[in-house]
Amino acid sequence: MDVYNLTTITEFILMELSNLPEVRYTLFVVLAAIYQVTLLGNWAILLAIGTEKKLHTPMYYFLANLSLLDIFYPSATVPKMLKNLLSEKQNISFIGCALQLFFLVGLVGSEVFLLSVMAYDRYVAICFPLRYTLIMTKGLCIQLVAIAWSLGFLNSLLHTVFTFRLSFCKSNQVNQYYCDIPPVVALSCSSTYVAEMLVLVVGGILGISAFLITGISYIYIISTILKIRSAEGKRKAFSTCASHLLVVCLFYGTTIFTYIRPSSSHHSPSRDRLISMLNGVITPMLNPIIYSLRNADVKGALRNVLCQKTCLGHK
Repeated sequence: MDVYNLTTITEFILMELSNLPEVRYTLFVVLAAIYQVTLLGNWAILLAIGTEKKLHTPMYYFLANLSLLDIFYPSATVPKMLKNLLSEKQNISFIGCALQLFFLVGLVGSEVFLLSVMAYDRYVAICFPLRYTLIMTKGLCIQLVAIAWSLGFLNSLLHTVFTFRLSFCKSNQVNQYYCDIPPVVALSCSSTYVAEMLVLVVGGILGISAFLITGISYIYIISTILKIRSAEGKRKAFSTCASHLLVVCLFYGTTIFTYIRPSSSHHSPSRDRLISMLNGVITPMLNPIIYSLRNADVKGALRNVLCQKTCLGHK
């Protein structure tokens, strides 16, 4: 084995979003604007839920946690990408890469489980309306949220440990704009079998379980709604879960488009990387818009918050 292969990697080099200065500045402005809208939108949802007493219910408690995830999720990658757009160096330290991967995978995993919890909440609300308050107690809601966050980050810890236990002695060029499991594992010069099996088996079991909970919940929800005789009753029942269903479709739709497309020679790796990156910043931006546009209670709470701020400003 030559000296090069014995060299230990202490930092990684991330892909450039663009090597053209005029394009990089444009991308910086666009990405920074999307990030700011994401933060403002999700903080507005949190503020509305926190200040409006009638929103202190299980559904909005889960929504508040979704907004927190949608603040933290892009924050794991976007600030570093913005910094790199204004810098000639695209490097990230070994520890920095491990931390970025840990938080990215943990937050995405937590969101998958939280969406399942929210689907179960809507299932109980529509299928067992008279028993809803008895089933969805404050204690159960806290437990379900704790389980969602814990599963997400325990899963991430497992993947992060086994990914960064690998030997890295090849190129340190990460084929992505941020540290993610597949492009980092691809740099290893030791056996990646265990790390890859963990992604397939553990990630697959947890991901499929969460998807099944969400899917089965909505099968029962739709079945129950279709049994309602009055059109007004159907409309009211559907309106209680329409926003969440849109968010679920958006989340799983972008994930499938990004990771589970058939391979094709027409796919551009650079375009796929860009789509993957944009999915990570656009989805968290759209979630608060969907909930504020589709939900009269949230819209009312946001108006009250804005009115209070305006009134205080005039005093």
